[in-house]
Amino acid sequence: MENNTTSTWDSFAIGAKQFLNDVVFQYVPKLIMALIVLFVGWKLINLLNKVMKRAYDRHKVDPSLQQFLHSVIDIVLKVLLVLTAMGIMGIQMTSFIAILGAAGVAIGMGLQGTLQNFAGGIIILLLKPFRVGDYIEQGSYAGFVESIQIFNTTLRTYDARKIIVPNTELATKSLVNHFNLPQRRVAIDVGLAYGMSVEKAKEVMVRVAAENPYVLNEPKAPFATLENFGDSSLNMRLYAWTLPENYWNTIFTLNEGIYNAFRKEGLEIPFNQMDVHIRDSVER
Repeated sequence: MENNTTSTWDSFAIGAKQFLNDVVFQYVPKLIMALIVLFVGWKLINLLNKVMKRAYDRHKVDPSLQQFLHSVIDIVLKVLLVLTAMGIMGIQMTSFIAILGAAGVAIGMGLQGTLQNFAGGIIILLLKPFRVGDYIEQGSYAGFVESIQIFNTTLRTYDARKIIVPNTELATKSLVNHFNLPQRRVAIDVGLAYGMSVEKAKEVMVRVAAENPYVLNEPKAPFATLENFGDSSLNMRLYAWTLPENYWNTIFTLNEGIYNAFRKEGLEIPFNQMDVHIRDSVER
């Protein structure tokens, strides 16, 4: 009995020693070293990103390109860091690459949309249909471009909502860029009552535009026209140019200014109305 007990404890001691040699003394130091490399490498990558950001600003690199390059470099460096840590732990990279190669077809099919978005981001940076800060519309999306990332573009709406749009949507479909040109034209429609002076109305509308701080005289000074004859009014229209960022302020202030000026000058803005004439008939 004692011999059996002694033999069991000897086997346990040998197994424990083997475990310490194979696991604790071999893999734990490698794990600690890998964690140290990950920690230090992560810090260095973040520091490199800050240095590159300052370099971009110093050389006045386009903000859209800055964000795209930052995303690409950050992801590539961190992937390489993780692979380096795996190599330190003794994971055979050839086997790892072989596994990735075997799963390449499935991964490629699963990431097909992601790869299309990546290609869309490159197209956006090369063709520059819009930049960071532009106000764009595409389908049901509309907002200011906040950032252009590897796979998607972030928009901010006027009411402070964030929209994340896949790059392939913006690279392959039609969109409207409201900030692509240095000036933008506004058109203000005003109804004028029949019987009122068209020339006086045009004079008042142009004067209001000329006094508006948002209105520009280039590429053309503001002017007013009689567009057409409506059912209840003469339909006037004022054309004026402004900066893209002042578009809505220009419309709001011109509407208010024209309304107040028309009231002051005695020019009537009619509401929709219908005249009904009743004729009495006497049958004999």
